[in-house]
Amino acid sequence: MDKIVLAYSGGLDTSIIIPWLKENYGYEVIAFCADLGQGEELEPVREKAIQSGASKIYVEDLVEEFVSEYIFPVLKAGAIYEKKYLLGTSFARPLIAKKMVEIAEKEGATAICHGATGKGNDQVRFELGVKAMNPDLKIVAPWREWNIRSREDAIDYAAQQGIAVPVTKEKIYSRDRNIWHISHEGGELEDPANEPLDRVYVLTVPPEKAPDQPAYVEIGFEQGIPVSLDGTAYGPVELLSRLNVLGGANGVGIVSIVENRLVGMKSRGVYETPGGTILYAAHDELERLTLDRRTLQFKEQLAVKYAELVYDGNWFSKLKKAMDAFVDETQQNVTGTVRVKLYKGNCTAVGSKSPYSLYNEELATFSADEIYSQKDAEGFINLFGLPLKVQALMERKNKMR
Repeated sequence: MDKIVLAYSGGLDTSIIIPWLKENYGYEVIAFCADLGQGEELEPVREKAIQSGASKIYVEDLVEEFVSEYIFPVLKAGAIYEKKYLLGTSFARPLIAKKMVEIAEKEGATAICHGATGKGNDQVRFELGVKAMNPDLKIVAPWREWNIRSREDAIDYAAQQGIAVPVTKEKIYSRDRNIWHISHEGGELEDPANEPLDRVYVLTVPPEKAPDQPAYVEIGFEQGIPVSLDGTAYGPVELLSRLNVLGGANGVGIVSIVENRLVGMKSRGVYETPGGTILYAAHDELERLTLDRRTLQFKEQLAVKYAELVYDGNWFSKLKKAMDAFVDETQQNVTGTVRVKLYKGNCTAVGSKSPYSLYNEELATFSADEIYSQKDAEGFINLFGLPLKVQALMERKNKMR
């Protein structure tokens, strides 16, 4: 009997895939669940996978690797997809795909399987990761094959198989959670005219219900990596976890977006990224203090392409490696601290300092000049404006003909 490794979460889709694979392919199903910091969702997965028909399940703690090797590189790049989405699902999939391939090779499996739909981005991210790691593995994607056409159908199939699932037809949200964020899709959210209801939120309080007094946190960075909160050093996982609690309590990090999927359609999603939103605000402020104008502007342009690359599943591409090399070079002096103010959903950097600050108070001050001669500005403007002057002289000359 051939073996197949299934990316398993214990959610609706992957729960029903196990019996479906056995019935339709005759595979021995080995489930793999990546612990990316999704919390209590992991508690029932071992027992549930075996009860659903898996012969074995791997549950691997990947949180440290996820934060250090997948989240922080994207943070350093400043990559945000379509100005809103902090890529929480996008950069989780390559890590899962990488580990699935490792397990498949260890178990002698001939195929891997995922529960992503044929309409979504995750199918691309999973499969590009597998192709990059082991192009010989067969890929099975049930949503592109079976007769199930909706989450309602999937719920009915689960009932027929006697499999308990964490959703109902009344609470039908599709969610993906890890230590960075939680996403929500489906149900009334599919209509972009609908404001998200309070019941949607898991990590954050609605901003209007947040405390009436602002909260402050000072974040320390070393070469673009966050390393401390309010002067106390923390490891990557604990630091992000603490910011999630703080941000969530103050309603920070809620985003509603109509985004352009890679497959060509638009979709509406709601994301909660409390800690990540704080880190992005702080990192951006520190770069403004420590990067020169041209580097900062070029990096902002690259961040758009970097976000698209990650969103599209090209994590293991040569281009990403080249982009990472550039980003790492820009981060050499992104060291210092940033004070951030949190208030009813707002996240604002209110102060920053760095030993590598390019802000020179002697230059910027309106008091007496010591190292900057204002007279020099005249010659600079004459040369800088020379093309405009030449253009104007030409136009005036032609008008006089």
